[in-house]
Amino acid sequence: MIPVKSTQTQRTTYTRAIIEKWTTATPDQRRRGRDWYATAHRFAADIASGDTEAGAGVVAALSANKSWAENCRLARKAFADGEASGHVRDAITKANRIMAGEDPRTVLPMHIKTGCFFLCIADPENTEAVVIDRHAHDIAVREIYGQRERGLGASGRYNLLADCYRDAAQRIGEVPSTVQAVTWVAHIERHRG
Repeated sequence: MIPVKSTQTQRTTYTRAIIEKWTTATPDQRRRGRDWYATAHRFAADIASGDTEAGAGVVAALSANKSWAENCRLARKAFADGEASGHVRDAITKANRIMAGEDPRTVLPMHIKTGCFFLCIADPENTEAVVIDRHAHDIAVREIYGQRERGLGASGRYNLLADCYRDAAQRIGEVPSTVQAVTWVAHIERHRG
């Protein structure tokens, strides 16, 4: 695992790796990455009959360890059925609380991936929220960890990488969620193909 507290040299190295991944993205990958959260935002509004925050909250609550396609299927089904299913009890409980009218900000852990995923879907132009998932981590550290633990539940480690994405975004001239999404697309497609 990378250290929770890093040196300036390590931070610079992580930021540089993110920028380098950005530069490897094709024009099509950049277009799709730039559209990613806006598309997710429209999906959230659609499944929740216009209540984008509720839709984004349920999507985020049901996102852990699920592919995007499966995440969407579970969220759409939850709103159609009036209750969540198909996930671990904690995720289902959170999704059900949000569908019952609770503010996702009080239900979700806002200091790590799930809460940040909600914020990026609810507001694709959010300048602070950054989703640090396993792929965002691996991009920054230039290593595919596979099934090894990344320690992203530690807020210090999560915030370190989020700050590196914010710094990269500022240098690139994009919002952090766009940098994360574009690099995610480029990373996934390079390693799948």
